[in-house]
Amino acid sequence: MNADVVMIGAGVVGASVAFELAKAGYGVVVVDKAPGVGHGSTSASSAVVRFNFSTAAGVGAAWESRACWETWPEHLELPGGHDLARYVRTGLAMLDVDIAPRRSYLPLFDAAGIPYEEWDSAALAERVPGIDVGRYWPPKRIDDEGFWADTTATLGAVYTPDGGYVNDPRLAAQNLAAAAVARGAEFRLGREVVGVDRAGGRVTAIRLAGGDRLGCAIVVNAAGPWSTRVNALAGVGGDFTVGLRPMRQEVHHVAAPEALRANGLCFADLDLGTYVRPEGGGSLLVGGTEPACDPVQWLDDPGAANPNPTQAVFEAQVTRAARRLPELAVPNRARGVAGVYDVADDWTPIYDQTDLPGFYVAIGTSGNQFKNAPVVGRFLAAIVDQVENGRSHDENPVRFDAPHTGAEIDLAAFSRRRPLNTGSSGTVLG
Repeated sequence: MNADVVMIGAGVVGASVAFELAKAGYGVVVVDKAPGVGHGSTSASSAVVRFNFSTAAGVGAAWESRACWETWPEHLELPGGHDLARYVRTGLAMLDVDIAPRRSYLPLFDAAGIPYEEWDSAALAERVPGIDVGRYWPPKRIDDEGFWADTTATLGAVYTPDGGYVNDPRLAAQNLAAAAVARGAEFRLGREVVGVDRAGGRVTAIRLAGGDRLGCAIVVNAAGPWSTRVNALAGVGGDFTVGLRPMRQEVHHVAAPEALRANGLCFADLDLGTYVRPEGGGSLLVGGTEPACDPVQWLDDPGAANPNPTQAVFEAQVTRAARRLPELAVPNRARGVAGVYDVADDWTPIYDQTDLPGFYVAIGTSGNQFKNAPVVGRFLAAIVDQVENGRSHDENPVRFDAPHTGAEIDLAAFSRRRPLNTGSSGTVLG
């Protein structure tokens, strides 16, 4: 069988790229080793939608994607009868921290037209009932005597009322896959890619375990934690200035304090090393921001990752959240999900062509790009269309005109050959 495009990866990013390429008229086949759409990193996502990034392109992508989530049925263009993911607009507070000061991102908010409020510690205490507004930087291990030390310093926050979360990340990926299928795309699940063929200086096919071969003119690698292995099969990556590594991470599920059940919002707390978002049924999801005091779980084999939350990580992350929310109870038993991020050196994704003509990448999503999936599909469709029609994205980077917000986003910010983003917080918050 032949296709115009073989898409490797059926997570939320791969499904979005497949949808946009199918919409543009390409014949698309999506392959994934997982048995279902969105069964990998996507299903472990907290699906928080925030706009705090360290580059204009990152902020612009998040703001444009928010508009897609808020108009999700229109974005998908699906007929009625589909169960759709839903955007929950809670607002998001980014607590003050020296490594990501307000001055680093508020000018980007102003340029993008993102509404926000600047809160001092009194406003933060009023708007988030029961919160401890102490400043505790840097994050410490919970067995460190200094973890519980008192402080007289306080912090405030920047609040973006349009922040929130997507209620079902796997369903969102499945929605995009259904939209792609409605445009003629085909999904082959439970199939592992074992080879990438080339001839005449460009990609010509992929090979699957079991012996099948899919001829194609274009391959897009959106394989998440397996993306580096797929690049190796294609013989690309030698000119990348940005490295990639798989990293295991956990997100935990706990009961919300009573005061937050009717007034829950998302907040990012690099000061203590966590982020929190509401969950249905009066619960919270608590994740970590990879503070320097904690060991990082880098992996050689993403498939070997422990799929279950561990008591040690659960206690560390939830206890930090309880330091910020003193009425939060820390259960004795871990509950949550574990997943694997495809982490770029600077926690900024790579959306680009490669030095193998016909081979493109949407990788290094670093646990922070679920929110941008709707627009990432459009980024890749723009890059593929223009490069296949003779443009060098390396020499003349594609600029994307965002239909909802009117922003012009320079996609060179996501180049595989970019200088490392030194403005990044070096965490999942990017």
